[in-house]
Amino acid sequence: MTARLNVNIDHVATIREARKTIEPSIITAAVICEQAGANGITVHLRGDRRHIQDRDIELLRDVVTTYLNVEMAATDEMIAIAERTNPDAVSLVPESPNEITTEGGLDVIGNFENVKTAVEKLKAAGIFVSIFIDPDLEQLDAAKSVGAQQVELCTGEYAELTLSARAAHGDGARKAADEVERIRKAAMHAHGLGMMVAAGHGLTYRNVGALATIPEIVEFNIGHNIISRSVFVGLNQAVKEMIEAIS
Repeated sequence: MTARLNVNIDHVATIREARKTIEPSIITAAVICEQAGANGITVHLRGDRRHIQDRDIELLRDVVTTYLNVEMAATDEMIAIAERTNPDAVSLVPESPNEITTEGGLDVIGNFENVKTAVEKLKAAGIFVSIFIDPDLEQLDAAKSVGAQQVELCTGEYAELTLSARAAHGDGARKAADEVERIRKAAMHAHGLGMMVAAGHGLTYRNVGALATIPEIVEFNIGHNIISRSVFVGLNQAVKEMIEAIS
């Protein structure tokens, strides 16, 4: 069974916010992605609102017909927004105001009570809860303990190994293969705990294939590479090419 693809369209909003204007339209982007075969739309509502805005979530909830997944920090402000807008899923992620993008998985162990409270509130509102997490077995156990229904394994280290100059050499290739195996074991562990397994962060057309062979991974969340490719071939084609890369 081929894993689902949720397209992260944050960077359509990044372009819009660069000029604080109305285009490109985040809504048009979502519709094109769905028409191209995407199984869902993912956006990250950050505390600093650097790209996606509150109004975007409201509009997307009215427009998206497949699956709306909203990434957010486990704060009272964000949980209240989720309760009000009712996306299909919320992915709890770590957040730092100085980061360029999310830098790793959420430390569930170190923030256990806060995360547990957030999960309980979201589930009470009927929202499916995923946690973005490093492929670490102890963190996965903690995610299960707080009640997460899904984990999204952070693939940032794997992506870095496959994109950097190190990947061209034997040592880099070996390290990338080791990271695939680490992700595979984490996926199996999470699946064994009864949680669904997703993956994402830094994945591209070139490196997603190795992870797509892991049967426990049922969903990919991919954004930057698709939006980058769309500059040259259009968003419809870029989405279709990623679906092909996964399958």
